[in-house]
Amino acid sequence: MALFPALRGKSAADEAAIEAVALRSDRFRQEREADWKRLELIVTRMENGRLRKVSDADLLELPVLYRTVASSLSVARETSLDAATLAYLESLVKRAWFLVYGPRTTLWGWLRRFFGGEWSRAVRAITPEILIALVLMVAGTIVGWQLCAQDPDWYYSFVPPDLAGERVPGASAATLRDGLFGNTGQTGLSIFAASLFTHNSSVAILCYALGFAFGVPTLMLLIQNTTMLGGILWLYHGVGLDYEIAGWLAIHGTTELFAILLAGASGLHIGRSMVFPGTKTVLEAAATAGQRTAVVMAGVVFMLLVAGLLEGFGRQLVDTTEARLAIGGGMLVLWLAYFFLLRRSPPGSEAE
Repeated sequence: MALFPALRGKSAADEAAIEAVALRSDRFRQEREADWKRLELIVTRMENGRLRKVSDADLLELPVLYRTVASSLSVARETSLDAATLAYLESLVKRAWFLVYGPRTTLWGWLRRFFGGEWSRAVRAITPEILIALVLMVAGTIVGWQLCAQDPDWYYSFVPPDLAGERVPGASAATLRDGLFGNTGQTGLSIFAASLFTHNSSVAILCYALGFAFGVPTLMLLIQNTTMLGGILWLYHGVGLDYEIAGWLAIHGTTELFAILLAGASGLHIGRSMVFPGTKTVLEAAATAGQRTAVVMAGVVFMLLVAGLLEGFGRQLVDTTEARLAIGGGMLVLWLAYFFLLRRSPPGSEAE
């Protein structure tokens, strides 16, 4: 018989605890609900695209209200308030966070800003490093040519045998010429070209990534990579196919080598910023340079994709040297005009 009063006493205590929690939750909501409702109204209007109905005062107050409601959510979690209040606050905080800290533009808006001037402006900002990288690439090509001219065995050091195939010192002009034309399928030369593209793409990424080692590995990579180009040019020059190999390389090479040039310049820019940080610390200088060159490298990826399309389709479908040179030269003019002649500032930025 004594058991039932005990149960009744426990049930009454539970009910009292529940009432206390509910009272505390109601008091908590009443004290802060005005800010919640105001934030919810602003967020709802902005989500629905009705920005004209959002006053300047509300826009200025949005970050403050967001932090206030986030604080309320933290308190609600600590004090174990009712589930309905927690769910409401969590949903409101997520919606407000997206408006306060989320992306400001759509993908189309970002692309419009990027190609509308942001990329070209970032490239022009590293013009000194571009000139240095260009000198290094030209020097590497000359070194590769000269070393092969003095000793043909150097060719195998620059162009691996599994990539060279029949394109080796001593090959006849007919053999080398046959590989340049009439290849509409996946022939040996196409595989060779695809291997070169993969190699050059890796070099472009490494040139940038290794810039954080004060730019020294980037210098070496730019020279070492273009010794292969020098060796190939030397080989075809020896049999009088300068014009033909120039067209074969140009159709995609003007884009691909330009991408390597920009990647190398980006790595050198980071390295120079670390060696000469000025008033900043080395890490701060590297971070600033990294942010600037990240825009350039986003464009480099695009250029490598274009080069891949030109390599995969253009050179196989275009089988005359004149047309190949015209396409390659046209692409070079297009890139130079975009980067250095058509000086447009991206939307929302200051004019240069």
